Amino acid sequence: MAYAYLFKYIIIGDTGVGKSCLLLQFTDKRFQPVHDLTIGVEFGARMITIDGKQIKLQIWDTAGQESFRSITRSYYRGAAGALLVYDITRRDTFNHLTTWLEDARQHSNSNMVIMLIGNKSDLESRREVKKEEGEAFAREHGLIFMETSAKTASNVEEAFINTAKEIYEKIQEGVFDINNEDESGELEKGEQELEGHTMSLEF
Repeated sequence: MAYAYLFKYIIIGDTGVGKSCLLLQFTDKRFQPVHDLTIGVEFGARMITIDGKQIKLQIWDTAGQESFRSITRSYYRGAAGALLVYDITRRDTFNHLTTWLEDARQHSNSNMVIMLIGNKSDLESRREVKKEEGEAFAREHGLIFMETSAKTASNVEEAFINTAKEIYEKIQEGVFDINNEDESGELEKGEQELEGHTMSLEF
């Protein structure tokens, strides 16, 4: 299928916050309650439409364990967007956000759009992190913020698409100069080769 842009995303955050479940809910519209621990990275993709243009999201789901951090860092390169995820029922995952954010900003392009996500909003009775705390962290660090539930699909679609909208707006404003990016012909199965802009950000 033809597309105008290809946006690379990376999903980051502690182990067990629901990164893989968010990806699965967005790409396959299903929830898998028992998910094997992500080893290294997993990959998903989906087409969306913004402003009448077809955009392909290429999403890399990373392992949360410290032992995989060096692998995760290599995937920041070229990412136009990042979803930084914590679990609203586990305060430790919220407390670790600063470390994840520092890591992301050190290893990525300064214009990368970062969406902060408080996941597992369906578990309100077990909440340890108030929504206002997530909002305050996002404001302080210049992030977009949403609470989601990979289980009920609440705000999952919006989280991925709103991040893409922000990237698209930056392209329109000239913050991301696509003329300096590789224009690559992507070959999709069963489709002719076509020209598309790859939003792969260089340093």
